[in-house]
Amino acid sequence: MTDTLSPAQARRMALAAQGFTRARPTAVSAAHIHRMMDRIGVLQIDSVNVFARSHYLPLLSRLGAYDPALLDKVFLSRTTHYVEYLAHEATFIPIEDWPLWQFRMDDFRRRWSAEDSWVSANARTVQWVQDELRTRGPLRPADLRADAPRERGTWWDWDDVKLALEHLWRTGDVAISGRKGFERTYALAEQVIPERIRAQKISRAEAIRTLIARAARSSGVATQSDLADYYRIRDRAAVTQAIADLTESGELLPVRVRGWERGGRPLAAWRHRDGVLPHRVDAAAVLTPFDPVVWFRDRALRAFELDYRIEIYVPAEKRRYGYYSLPVLVGDRIVARVDLKSDRAASTLQVQSAWWEPQAAPEDADRIAREIALAARWQGLEHVSVSGWGDAADAIHGSLRGDVTASVRRHTHAREQSG
Repeated sequence: MTDTLSPAQARRMALAAQGFTRARPTAVSAAHIHRMMDRIGVLQIDSVNVFARSHYLPLLSRLGAYDPALLDKVFLSRTTHYVEYLAHEATFIPIEDWPLWQFRMDDFRRRWSAEDSWVSANARTVQWVQDELRTRGPLRPADLRADAPRERGTWWDWDDVKLALEHLWRTGDVAISGRKGFERTYALAEQVIPERIRAQKISRAEAIRTLIARAARSSGVATQSDLADYYRIRDRAAVTQAIADLTESGELLPVRVRGWERGGRPLAAWRHRDGVLPHRVDAAAVLTPFDPVVWFRDRALRAFELDYRIEIYVPAEKRRYGYYSLPVLVGDRIVARVDLKSDRAASTLQVQSAWWEPQAAPEDADRIAREIALAARWQGLEHVSVSGWGDAADAIHGSLRGDVTASVRRHTHAREQSG
């Protein structure tokens, strides 16, 4: 029998699966981070640093203020439990999961095996890069650039050396051994991944079945496209077979969510057998656009009525919500989006714009203000300033003025000036 869920129940199941029903700890430890990773599976990495880099935000959203150096220690130390790979986009994954991605590494290798591929045309560069890593150990791209051999009196094209590293990483010959600042350090996989892990052989079907099961556990309730997108699995037939196998075994249970439709027809959906349906969700959090709760646009719109598109590449005068607006969760609803910028020179967190979403309620402004004040403290900023751009700006500014932990200012945003 197929269960039927209301849209609110589906949202609560999704948020519970992502850890938003747990109370934030008074002091965040490495154990809290490991438990969070067990729930979400992957942590997407992004370089945009206008407020804070994306991979630092899911911890803030779920655990509250923490020392960012703890994340660096957990994910970037040489003794880390995690490594980077393309498990969604570039993400941190448990190092034990490296063999699960052999099917994706093999796909890249097959794609580039043709005689007219970049790898074939640049085989000498690729071999030189591998030899350097084997001889010298982990290296930054800049280290390789400094020693690249001359060809016909000129340096090798630097883009070719960088491309070789990226290609070798995708095929699993190379792994990321850490970062200095935000720059990756590359090493041969055997220098990073323990042999006992590299020796494991997992078939393509088994790997995809395992990943779909994990996606279901991390999603709470999901459609086939939701499950496929969680780990960016493009093999539709393999995903369909994995869902059928997991349903037959009882790990996935068919459900129907009212309002989840396409072309007037209900969308098939599944919940994980371990999923829970809480009576309520009392969370409040600022989310990165690359949080699993909202990173798949179709799901964000269907489940949370959030029609989200990043406007980084949109000209300033044409932006609707701001350069890097962040969705804000209150309860089981996405109620607003705020465009935050850390002005470290002025020790100020700038709210460059603030907009209500359809599910917002007037009383949400106080919860949003507390999360913004928390974000400022987390970044070590003494002040918060709010522009007048956006229909939620005045309400949030008014609520922030009641927060005694930061001084609150108003500022004029460049977008307002251009309008």
